[in-house]
Amino acid sequence: MSQLFDIGMVGLGVMGRNLLLNLADHGFRVIGLDTDPAKVEALKKEGNRASVDATTDAQAFLAAQRLPRAVILLVPAGKAVDAVIDELAPRLQPGDLLIDAGNSQFKDTDRRHRELAGKQLNFFGIGVSGGESGARHGPSMMPGGPKAAYDRVRPMLEAIAAKVNGEPCVAYVGSGSSGHYVKMVHNGIEYGIMQLLAEIYDLLRRGAGLTNPELAEVFERWNQGELNSFLIEITAKVFRKLDPKTGKHLVDVILDVARQKGTGKWTSQEAMDLQVPLLTIDAAVAMRDMSAYDAERVRANQRFGVSVMPLDGDRARFLEQARNALSCATLLTYAQGFAMLRKASTTYDFGLDLASVAAIWRGGCIIRAAVLEKFRAAFTAQPDLPNLLLDEAVAKTVLGCEGDLRVVVKSAIDFGIPVAGLMNALAYFDAYRTARLPTNLTQAQRDFFGAHTFERIDEAGKFHANWEGPD
Repeated sequence: MSQLFDIGMVGLGVMGRNLLLNLADHGFRVIGLDTDPAKVEALKKEGNRASVDATTDAQAFLAAQRLPRAVILLVPAGKAVDAVIDELAPRLQPGDLLIDAGNSQFKDTDRRHRELAGKQLNFFGIGVSGGESGARHGPSMMPGGPKAAYDRVRPMLEAIAAKVNGEPCVAYVGSGSSGHYVKMVHNGIEYGIMQLLAEIYDLLRRGAGLTNPELAEVFERWNQGELNSFLIEITAKVFRKLDPKTGKHLVDVILDVARQKGTGKWTSQEAMDLQVPLLTIDAAVAMRDMSAYDAERVRANQRFGVSVMPLDGDRARFLEQARNALSCATLLTYAQGFAMLRKASTTYDFGLDLASVAAIWRGGCIIRAAVLEKFRAAFTAQPDLPNLLLDEAVAKTVLGCEGDLRVVVKSAIDFGIPVAGLMNALAYFDAYRTARLPTNLTQAQRDFFGAHTFERIDEAGKFHANWEGPD
């Protein structure tokens, strides 16, 4: 360890090890720390160069780094992050930078930022997306925290990030916990789009009778057009994968219970606190919860049965309608997520640049898609745009496909196939474009039973009516 290292990594699991090797591949000297000697030795063996080292000794780990230090934490969110910070912080010097690159809850990031600022230590929360492959070959990264400290790691992050047209998919997103907040919303959008894809799959499989090879061909074709995205790409591959144990298509032998780590739920909970409607994402979280009731669903199926009415019509035409419905609902899901980021930026003073967020998400991350270039253009032209649906180009796209979204939702009702995501995407669109919603009745009811007052359209202020008495 005669020459000091540029950056350190705490946690040498799959993500930490691959991110560290990515940094080494781009010419940076890196050192890892883990309590597991096997993981330390595995990194040394795989790195196999003078610029890569690892240890189980925290003091030696810190002593080997140049000042001011930059230390990335990639350990499980929650108590493990606090435990690492408690161990390292007393050994750090003012100006050193700690970076939490895990999926931490943004409120925990705010707390840690305040606590470490009191010790003159910099703290960053960085959202990292792309999984194991992304970490090794180019992730999308969303760093947020004290801007002055970002310069310490900017060259390294830009070097290892995914690239789109030569631009790195990383940029300083804002102050405080903005990095983890943006990643949380990214994951909420991911939940929504995955639910939409599952529903379209169900409609085409049970409703239109497509086989897995046919589904693969459809999704491969869709990925060549406006729906081009990572999730469409991998979905096509899923349909082609065979199970080595049974010889069947693997997707058909997978249990229909979807697990979750909580980031989608966090997005919905936080949106409710901000009073931002996330209809599609909320539905996606709820449907994952529904999937867990598999034993009850089997009993309900025995009681009520499911009689799917097969498609009676032009299958090629229905496939076109399904493609347009998916395109429309996906765009509406992105619109909900970006609207939440807009509200959060104002509420928490993050200072988010939504054009920059859209640019970061174009490559490396799970929700990367061709349509993000359109969103980037919309926010570049109108930095204060409150909702993507108010952009002329985006609105034109929605108007061109919302008719098919209605047709597909109606077909799902006829089939008896649940499409909570598609329905709620459409409901979001219809509610957002309705100048006068029926919530005037809700105001009246609340005032009737609880004297909660109401507002009028012709006069400012709060009013109460004697609903059962004389006018």
